[in-house]
Amino acid sequence: MVRDLRTTDRSLWRDRAFGTYWFAQSLSAAGDAFAFLAVPLLVLHATGSVAQMGLLTAVAGAAAVGAGVFGGVLVDRYDRRTLMIVVDLVRLVLYGLIPLAWLAGPQVWLLFVVLPICEAAGMLFQIAAVAAVPTLVDRDRITEANGRLQATFALAAVGGPLLAGVVSARLGPSSALAVNAASFALSAAGLWLIRFRPRDDAGAAVVRREKPLAEFLAGARFLWREPVLRALTVLLSVFIFLTYGFTDVLVYHVKHDLGGTDGTVGTVLGLAALGTVVGALLVAPLRRRRGFGTAWIGAQLVCGLALAGVGLAGSIPAVTVLTAVYLCGVSVGGISSMSLRQEITPDHLLGRVTSAFWSTHYSLGPAGAAVLTWAAGRYGAAAVTIVAGAGCLLVALAGLCTPIRSAGSPRAIRDAQPAPAAI
Repeated sequence: MVRDLRTTDRSLWRDRAFGTYWFAQSLSAAGDAFAFLAVPLLVLHATGSVAQMGLLTAVAGAAAVGAGVFGGVLVDRYDRRTLMIVVDLVRLVLYGLIPLAWLAGPQVWLLFVVLPICEAAGMLFQIAAVAAVPTLVDRDRITEANGRLQATFALAAVGGPLLAGVVSARLGPSSALAVNAASFALSAAGLWLIRFRPRDDAGAAVVRREKPLAEFLAGARFLWREPVLRALTVLLSVFIFLTYGFTDVLVYHVKHDLGGTDGTVGTVLGLAALGTVVGALLVAPLRRRRGFGTAWIGAQLVCGLALAGVGLAGSIPAVTVLTAVYLCGVSVGGISSMSLRQEITPDHLLGRVTSAFWSTHYSLGPAGAAVLTWAAGRYGAAAVTIVAGAGCLLVALAGLCTPIRSAGSPRAIRDAQPAPAAI
């Protein structure tokens, strides 16, 4: 038993493959943080329209949803590491085109071409990355590994927007995207240096090649037959509709309503990302002590209250703190949900289940972003965030009426354990 514990601990702190993967993806996350700020600023500088920002977010989101439908089939059919490297190289080239094209002046149309392709490629990468985690750590460490990965990503996201704000203010937002492009080269190099180990259940089932739609539906059927996963999919679809466009609304709110600069926006997003770090560090002990249901429902409550608070707050420091609290809730809820899927899904279905989950619950995101940003332009960002916060509170209350409430509770885990054999 002691030997197993040492092996598990080593897989997180001393395993070379996991450490290389962790480091490379953290650098990539720092680059993503540049795009997180630079893309809305590019549109806002060129058009001055929050509705255009929302339209781009909606189009890119729709492309990601479309890729998510069959992304899991590819992830389960082909080598996950190779797919991730190819996707990184594709994004390196496409994101690198934007700063080059911007040398001739604003090319907003190019964003509507490049961003959807990159978001679709990114969806494929994320599905493969989720499926890869169980091949890097032992099952009982999945939540902890996800938490540490997300905490590191969030730390990178703290410095990313801060630096992106400085770069955007001095050199223009297009220069910030060049940094993002370079980060994909580093990610691909890191993946090239490692190998994924097979999971214990990898040979438990033979994967039959069928038509892509039939293979996708196999993941969807597993997702729908699990009561907790079914409830999560439905409620998270509503949550995504309410929050998918929040970043665009926040950028607009800080610049238009509160008089902030590009640097101010970067500071707000960078400091608020500390909330993601806190959530990622809290999620493993919180799940261990209180169970999945309490952690997830509590996270939705926190998100709702924080969003409503952003609408009521009238200063940039208050908005920053409340956004950090919101991101803390998103982190706890997201990591808990992802870890649960990884723990209960067989490896040969994990890509397709992840694909079905994301493509379903993200399907309302593009429409939500368009509605949210349109409403912000018409009625004001404050009113929109208050309504979105109230909706998140309703999602949390609905969770109390589903199997989510008792899922993974310490008592349920004890009841599920077999009784000790008589001596």
